[in-house]
Order: sequence, then C-alpha cells, then structure tokens
Amino acid sequence: MPRLILVISLFVILAFAAVKMLAPEWMTAQPGTAAGSKALIGGPFVMTAQDGEPFTEKSLQGKYALIFFGFTHCPDICPNTLLNVAETMDSLGEDANKLLPIFVSVDPKRDTVDHMRTYVKNFHPSIVGLTGTEEQLKQMTDAYKVFYAIRDTEDSAMGYQVDHSGYLYLMGPNGDYLAHYPHNISAPQLKEALIKEMKG
Repeated sequence: MPRLILVISLFVILAFAAVKMLAPEWMTAQPGTAAGSKALIGGPFVMTAQDGEPFTEKSLQGKYALIFFGFTHCPDICPNTLLNVAETMDSLGEDANKLLPIFVSVDPKRDTVDHMRTYVKNFHPSIVGLTGTEEQLKQMTDAYKVFYAIRDTEDSAMGYQVDHSGYLYLMGPNGDYLAHYPHNISAPQLKEALIKEMKG
C-alpha cells in the first residue's frame, strides 16, 4: 500500500509539472500580475464601437484600457462585472480620466451596434461597447487569448448561451499587456490594483 501511494503521488507531481510546462505562460501568471512576456496578450483588431465608428488597437493608444469580453444576454457574470467596473470608475476620481473601460461582445449575432449602445449606457457613460463580424471577433479573441463557444439551450427562451472566459485585461497607454484580473474581483480590490499599475 505505501508503495502504491508513492507511485500515485509521483504521478500527480509529474502531471502537475507537465501542465505548468505546456500551459500558455499568461495562464500560469497570478491574476493581477503580468506574465513574463508582455507580448502574449493583445494585437491588431478591427471592431465597431457603439457609436458606429471603427475601433482598432490604435484606439487604445494614450490611455490605460480595461477590457472585458462577454455578451449582453449574459444572466449574471457580465452585468455583475460591469457593475464593479462602473463602481471602480466612480471611485477613481481624477485617475478615471486615464482609464478606458471596454466591453467586447462575443455574441455579435444578437449584440448589434444599437443594442450595445443601449446596454453599456446602463452601467457607466465611459464604457465603450464593441461588436463586429464573426471574423473580426475571432481576430480579437485570438489576440487576447479569449475562449468563447455557443451552447444551445433549447429549454431557454434565448435559444443559446455563450460560454466564455472571464478575465479583465489591463493594457497600458502604449498598447502593451500589463495585468489580468478575475471577473469576480471586487470594486475596491480592482481600484487598488489599477491605481498600483497606473502609478507604477
């Protein structure tokens, strides 16, 4: 029995080491910290903002950007995250002028420009809502290493849900990735983390 326990323990240790070696570097970084290479997240993209104007990676230049991917029919995680972002923006004072909060839809079929405009204004006037074609969305989600997938829910009036990863990405004024935070981070915690990055 002791020998069996030893073999199982060794297997678990080796399996954990393999996951650490094979996982993308940014996924193994602690939330709120940057991975070793700041080029792992971010890159060129072309989307459409809620005002109907094109929005690209160049639109991020000059400000810190806090980017969250979700969809307007999301029942809980997305609206709760956006409420925390809104509360954080209100609590930042003058530092809020340095930050551009962005909500990117992973459900372009339902989240039209008009719908995004109506949705984001329910949370905070500074939040920019982005949508686009399936091809444009794939380009941006690939750049930001975001997972999303359509899941049919025949018993729901909405017809389908969208499963997606739930990180907030902080990008610097030059477009570089700085840090990521879990969707359930509280507004006070987010404020503290953002101030640390923006002052640093």
